[in-house]
Amino acid sequence: MTQELAQAMLNGSRRALAQLLTAVENEREGVDQALAALFPHTGRAWVIGITGAPGTGKSTLVNALAKAYRAQDKTVGIIAVDPTSPFTGGAILGDRIRMRDLSGDPGIFIRSMATRGSLGGLARATRDAVRVLDAGGYDIILVETVGAGQNEVAIVRTAHTTVVVEAPGLGDEVQAIKAGILEIADVLVVNKADRPGVTNTVRALRTMLELGHPTARRLISHHGQRLEVPATNGHDAPLWLPPIVQTVASENKGIDELAAAVDQHRRHLEAAESLDSMERQHIEIELEDRLRESLLRRLLERLPADSVQAVIERVQARTLDPQGAVDELIAQAEDGI
Repeated sequence: MTQELAQAMLNGSRRALAQLLTAVENEREGVDQALAALFPHTGRAWVIGITGAPGTGKSTLVNALAKAYRAQDKTVGIIAVDPTSPFTGGAILGDRIRMRDLSGDPGIFIRSMATRGSLGGLARATRDAVRVLDAGGYDIILVETVGAGQNEVAIVRTAHTTVVVEAPGLGDEVQAIKAGILEIADVLVVNKADRPGVTNTVRALRTMLELGHPTARRLISHHGQRLEVPATNGHDAPLWLPPIVQTVASENKGIDELAAAVDQHRRHLEAAESLDSMERQHIEIELEDRLRESLLRRLLERLPADSVQAVIERVQARTLDPQGAVDELIAQAEDGI
């Protein structure tokens, strides 16, 4: 069934696209085979991550940016990641409400997805959803994250260009710096630039960028660890200093400048021949994530039904420490192989 949906989507069916995204999000049987069939058709879209603190106007910015790309005759897929309720497991899907004026445009497809507890506001299914939209022929894919703070850096694992949104008057410039948000920004946006304090916000961000740039160092993830490495691409290309774009998304001000900044970043990566290395890093991180999940699932499947609860009780009684519990569970799983 899912492979039939994949073929129908490749033939241009929006209904099949929506159904396939639902299958991806719910991890339905056969979805892996459908994704495998779609994979050769991917790799053409430009993925833009939109992240930042709550209240900075990310949804309104995505709405305006999508319109700007449609004016350039580019098709746009939007994935709006909403937080999952820890009580009901549902999501409010508020971003779809804010993007009502995009409805009816056949060149735009909007999908709201729940985080389901994933760190950084990005569910595992988000990567697969991006690939589905990519195979569906969308030129630009906008991924808007929850805006949950420090773990927002997860967006860099999926996007080609990461746009970090700030806003004046929130008093979160230092928090953004502490959280490592500035380290992942390819383009910085100060939205709601008609508010008081915008000059101070821009000045603070520019100062931090200029202080960090001469060191030519950045942090990457390698085997689950954050490593500091020289920020060079191996081709002696100039370093990319993220531009700061001021916008008032609710009035469509500065949106064309933002689209131009994203395009400039794309041309920079292409000129520096960095896209291959970026894709390799994305694949490496994704494979590690998938291996971790698959191995944990298989380990739990091999354990007796009551063994985990028994170990939990012993840890709670302080007769077994957590690491000892892990070692014991692994040993039990190996015995069951």
